[in-house]
Amino acid sequence: MTDKPFRLALLQMEAVAGDIAANLRTIEEAAVEAASAGAVCLVAPELALTGYGAEEAIRETAEPADGAQVARLQAFAAETGIAIVAGFAEIADSVVYNSAVVVTPDGQRYLYRKMHLYGDYERSLFSPGNTAPPVFRIGGLKAGLLICYDVEFPEMVRHLALAGADLVLVPTALPASEHAAFIARSIIPVRAFENQVFVAYANHAGRDDAFAYAGLSGIAAPDGSDLARASETGTSVLIAEIDPAAFGAARAANPYLTDRRFGFPAAPDHT
Repeated sequence: MTDKPFRLALLQMEAVAGDIAANLRTIEEAAVEAASAGAVCLVAPELALTGYGAEEAIRETAEPADGAQVARLQAFAAETGIAIVAGFAEIADSVVYNSAVVVTPDGQRYLYRKMHLYGDYERSLFSPGNTAPPVFRIGGLKAGLLICYDVEFPEMVRHLALAGADLVLVPTALPASEHAAFIARSIIPVRAFENQVFVAYANHAGRDDAFAYAGLSGIAAPDGSDLARASETGTSVLIAEIDPAAFGAARAANPYLTDRRFGFPAAPDHT
């Protein structure tokens, strides 16, 4: 890990369901804003290119990871000089995945297919991914990539932390519900704290014909505090300073990764 701080940007987005051109323009405008604020990376939501609630149009507009949609994101990254993370519908060998891509100004590309599909809606549109999330470098830190529901499984973030990630990027589409605020405001900071990593959670806001969204995008630090937090409504670009050195004391006081014990025998069955 480097001790050099850098700025990270999140886009809380009101996507237009099914309008890829409009959503790409929104991401492009946010990338320009983020770059002008000195950010090295912009994280957009899950299925940001299609809109999460575009329903069957998601499958109809799915593209390969080397298709025109991702190429456009790659061009944004080159033009603005910052990395861009965004969710899109990927088709590969006639199978459609709920995917996210990281594109960097120097032409690197990292892909992840969501492993944990949420509910009947996602299962009707996608197949689950079956490969581990990638670990790569952003702003001098090792970063990992998850998508929405994945982060609610503790073992997913722990896997990335054990693989060396200091920062977990999470494009999401958290719907408005009685549990949404708990997930965004409590579970995400706990994932950061229990793994001593930064967690960036970029959500949709507003509503489309299928869903209303919870907003509450945020960036949690290794001590569980919020470095940035959006409201429940509206589009916004959040900027936070990621300074690993500032959390050295928290990591020293809570060394979960080094103190963890594993490989113990199965519990005795007294049933």
